Amino acid sequence: MDHSSAPVLEALAAYHAEGQTPFTPPGHKQGRGTDPRVLAALGDAVFTHDILATSGLDDRTSSHGVLEKAEELMADAVGAEHTFFSTCGSSLSVKAAMLSVAGPHEKLLIGRDAHKSVAAGLIFSGVRPVWVDPQWDPGLHLAHPPSPETFEAEFERHPDAMGALVTSPTPYGTCADLTALAEVCHRRGKPLIVDEAWGAHLPFHPGLPKWAMDAGADVCVTSVHKMGSGLEQGSVFHLQGDRVDARKLKACADLLGTTSPSVLLYAALDGWRRQMAEHGRALYDRALALAEDVRHRIEAIDGMHVHGRADFCAPGRAVDLDPLQIIIDISPLKTTGYRAGDWLRATHGVNLHVCDHRRISAQLTHADDEETTGTLLTALRALAEHAAELRPAAEVAVPEPEQLRLEQVALPRDAFFDRTEEVPWEKAEGRICAELLTPYPPGIPAALPGERLTAGVLRYLRTGVEAGMVVPDAADPRVRTVKVVAES
Repeated sequence: MDHSSAPVLEALAAYHAEGQTPFTPPGHKQGRGTDPRVLAALGDAVFTHDILATSGLDDRTSSHGVLEKAEELMADAVGAEHTFFSTCGSSLSVKAAMLSVAGPHEKLLIGRDAHKSVAAGLIFSGVRPVWVDPQWDPGLHLAHPPSPETFEAEFERHPDAMGALVTSPTPYGTCADLTALAEVCHRRGKPLIVDEAWGAHLPFHPGLPKWAMDAGADVCVTSVHKMGSGLEQGSVFHLQGDRVDARKLKACADLLGTTSPSVLLYAALDGWRRQMAEHGRALYDRALALAEDVRHRIEAIDGMHVHGRADFCAPGRAVDLDPLQIIIDISPLKTTGYRAGDWLRATHGVNLHVCDHRRISAQLTHADDEETTGTLLTALRALAEHAAELRPAAEVAVPEPEQLRLEQVALPRDAFFDRTEEVPWEKAEGRICAELLTPYPPGIPAALPGERLTAGVLRYLRTGVEAGMVVPDAADPRVRTVKVVAES
């Protein structure tokens, strides 16, 4: 296919060239009604190109097929059979994928390190989760994706499960053995869904981990805004094979999605595909070389260790690592990643990715260069020099794996919609959780509706919040109280 074409961008240009006058939403009418102060902040182009998809640019049901052509080009660029654009982020895309595979009370095998959007999908759908334990590194207190053998064992225990869902790469850049996992699923005729939100770039360079479609996954969900050049909320999901019905997948996405999609998001997705098809190999040649240099330079800073494949990739751990996720262990500095991240933002204007009880991380993409990484290195050197100011760090009581793994005693949907009450966290042990308790980032719930709370997880959340952890979705973000199913 001709990847020099960008159908959405071309349709936008044609719309303006034709001089059309809209008597439809959006009500700002291409910026004419926008407050000048807003235009000064955001620029004219945002509003000029914010037009209606239907009866404006186009959509799937209109005669020109602009969006359909853009999706076909995206599928061709990455080697998928079908691609769908989403303007509601991968949070919508992964829910659509789940609903296309399993329905109310049907089972779905899911890695327990799944994002909160998966938990939300369980609440919406009534799907019964069969949780698959991640691979826990007790020395680093870090979870890697579940192994194919663990999924195999759960399929043996639950042969009626409709399929499997795994997150790979994780926010820490570690990758599951997707090829082996696809084989586990396909031997049983079951589909594999991969939440590859952090892997939009993977199809475009052989030096990056194998992406889900090449590994044999049936559905793959990707956040283009995370590692690509999409605008926030820009997502795509890909499909191959016949284990998941394409029409049902599209219907589920349409059911969940907005009826007023943003053409701006479509245009950015379309343009990013063209950029990657034409220049992706060269862009990632440079990005990977830059990342390798940055890793060496950070490793030379006292008190910092950059995790690499030697740390994360081994039997019982991950099979691969995205080198663009720079994961830095700062435990020798005797402070927390929470405190270090706050200090870097306040003093150097550097915003980091995931910060936890002992690590900070910097996400590099094709957009970074020597200037941006130079700013990062200067800030990290200053952090090492000023680490004494960030002590003593509050201790986070990270539980052992057996304490982190909570018993699922009710469907997430049933617990979420049941009668609830809020109780002090000290009295919540043994109660059934009725809310998502999700440290963010990375957005992996520590407790889900329907799980029985333990003292270890409650203490982890409380000490984490005191140390700087953010739990934004809790009824009480300080986790002084917890929402639980009311006792009769």
